[in-house]
Amino acid sequence: MLRFLFVVCALCALRGESRSADPTYWQDVRPILRKHCVVCHSERRLDEPDLSASLALDKPDNIRKGGKGGKVTVLVAGKPDESLIVTLLTAKDKKRAMPLDADPLSADEIAIIRKWVAVGAPEGTKPADGAGTATTAPARPTRKIDVVFSTKATLPRTAKLPGPLELALPVGPLPPVAAVAFSPDGKWLASGVYGRVTIWDLASAKPAKVLTNVLGAVNDLKFSPNGKLLAVAGGQPSARGDLRLFDTTEWKLLHALGGHLDTVSSVSFSGDGSKLVSASFDKTVRLWDVKEAKQLHAYTGHSDFVHAVSLGPDGSWYATASKDRTGRIIDAATGKGLFTLSGTDQEVLAVAVNPTNGQVMAAGLDPLVSWYDPKTAERQRRAGGPGTSTHEIAIDPKGTLVVTAGGDGTIRTLNPKTAAQVKAMQSGSVVFAVAVDADAKRIASGGADGVVKLWDATDARLLVTLWSGADGAWVSLTPEGYVAGQDALLEKASWKATGKTVTDPKLLAPLRDAGQVGQAARGVKLPEPVWK
Repeated sequence: MLRFLFVVCALCALRGESRSADPTYWQDVRPILRKHCVVCHSERRLDEPDLSASLALDKPDNIRKGGKGGKVTVLVAGKPDESLIVTLLTAKDKKRAMPLDADPLSADEIAIIRKWVAVGAPEGTKPADGAGTATTAPARPTRKIDVVFSTKATLPRTAKLPGPLELALPVGPLPPVAAVAFSPDGKWLASGVYGRVTIWDLASAKPAKVLTNVLGAVNDLKFSPNGKLLAVAGGQPSARGDLRLFDTTEWKLLHALGGHLDTVSSVSFSGDGSKLVSASFDKTVRLWDVKEAKQLHAYTGHSDFVHAVSLGPDGSWYATASKDRTGRIIDAATGKGLFTLSGTDQEVLAVAVNPTNGQVMAAGLDPLVSWYDPKTAERQRRAGGPGTSTHEIAIDPKGTLVVTAGGDGTIRTLNPKTAAQVKAMQSGSVVFAVAVDADAKRIASGGADGVVKLWDATDARLLVTLWSGADGAWVSLTPEGYVAGQDALLEKASWKATGKTVTDPKLLAPLRDAGQVGQAARGVKLPEPVWK
């Protein structure tokens, strides 16, 4: 009898073990989906059907609901062979196989999802900490540090606070600005940080729109020649590239161009706007038909990250810059390499093409900028470098002014014909991005300090410093001390002179002048504040 009871108890224990070994959503399936699928298929992406197919996989209820607003069933509990969440993982058709344009799941991962569906798709126990999920746990307060903005403004002697004024805002630390771009008509300036693109109205130096439906880092921004589109390049390093086209009338997402398997580093439109070329850390360069949102070809000749790309004047070729220490000229019709830029023996970070004569300019860890003949790829001259790395090269549409972003914190303007330096502007931190407007009158820069700076290209004068953050926070500040910004943020601001806080609001009243800030952004020279 005792032996019988022992056997029964043992069988019950084994049965319990078998049940507990069944995979559940929260403990077994969700980690796999987060790794491979949720980057596109989450509640946040439901309003982007081109990317998500209106399917979210970040919660069990969303999976049961299915895709396209519930019209497409993806889970049939107990029937893995009838469940798209299983069958699409092993589909032989690459256009249907998931994850799209990415590495497939491992056999073990697919087996777990298959078994989960087979045993009825149990939810399991939702993690108490809800990592990455909506929870009832109280949010931990985030401590902000002051970011100090310098000005040239000096209070009157009666204030007994000598020295220039500084504006301290509790908004730090700031993510670096890695991309800036002017619209062709000079109305907008786009700037990008991780997860966010701000569209600045240059008539007022205020944000007109903030785009948050971007994936991860924002590495490059380009307006189409007619100004109707904005291309946003970025993504998640070592995970997925992100290339998006936005309509600039209502700032709606038009297309998410899939294909790159790593972050997209650079984009360039053809002169007529019909083609777009993109470079990526996946070592490829891809050419796209803009109207059809379709890939035309992929160049795979680089052996390491491709940092930058620029289309030639007629769109028949493009130039590249790569970590493999080469720059290439590629035939846009065939995707085949034509030339390798001569004389490059260090990592090439930046490349630009003169839109008037096709001259190629390239730079990187080599301290000088090189000019190349596009027909032979022979170097014609070297000049104008920062002494350290050059992160980006920009040129205006008329080919009259070349601008470089220096690792030494300097923005330089160069004569495109002679390569001679014209002006130098000290940014104060590493400069990652530069852009020049269509009239070659204003330059925008972004860098490690997390702000955008607008410069007068003629006299190298700082016009205005721009910053925008989450929850509508923003500020625009001129060197003269005039400031505009979100009311709630400016209420938290403090002005200081020689380290001491200025407490008299009436004394500071002349500085709160949005009109003067807007004029500065348009290039107008401002008078000094008149103190009351």
